[in-house]
Amino acid sequence: MARVSREAYADAFRRVTGRPLVALPQTAGRTDSEIFFEALALNEARRGPAADRGDGGAQELLDRYTRVLAAAFSARRNLLAAQGRALPGARQAVAAVASLPGVIQSVLTGTIRPNAAAKLRAFGMDRFFDLQIGGFGSEIYPKGAQLLRARGRAVEKYGADVGPDSTVYVADSSRDVEAARIGGARCVAVASGRWTVGELRDAGADIVLDDLVDTARVCRAVDRLTSPVSAG
Repeated sequence: MARVSREAYADAFRRVTGRPLVALPQTAGRTDSEIFFEALALNEARRGPAADRGDGGAQELLDRYTRVLAAAFSARRNLLAAQGRALPGARQAVAAVASLPGVIQSVLTGTIRPNAAAKLRAFGMDRFFDLQIGGFGSEIYPKGAQLLRARGRAVEKYGADVGPDSTVYVADSSRDVEAARIGGARCVAVASGRWTVGELRDAGADIVLDDLVDTARVCRAVDRLTSPVSAG
């Protein structure tokens, strides 16, 4: 899946800036908007007249890039299942947590919404999430602020209690652990990426798992962090 994403980034960047993407910034734990603007700096790409008009121009440029990135990714959607893979146990964990009483699942990701939906759909997990209340990489907000906004949307839609003691962010990077703290959520960190168990624990995660293979353990972690005893 990483290869598909890189190719889509390069295609969209070239179409929007007119220049090839020679240097791709670090993407782990970053939003697509962050990646795009840092790529502009790294590649010294000219952003054109729109970007010279201040923040409005930057937003216009990002909106254009987001549309082109969605199209570039969609053109490669058939490659997702062939070249990518879901983490071992991910689908089982997502399905099991979705079945817990009172649980509402959404996504807080650096990926833009249509591409996040395509990734979930490729591995049969899209039906477990309400993407309308999530946070995505097309927004120029740090993830902590996006988490606060997502909680607000959940309250508006469901009238549910989604306060700090009933919200769990499942993360895989130290930046996401920090976002959970800023956005008012408990955090289950999974050492499935570049960050080790020790690094995630040091970052402040409430619970750290090696992986998602043990479905019951994942459910226990979510239940523990949202129980009245844990919250108190």
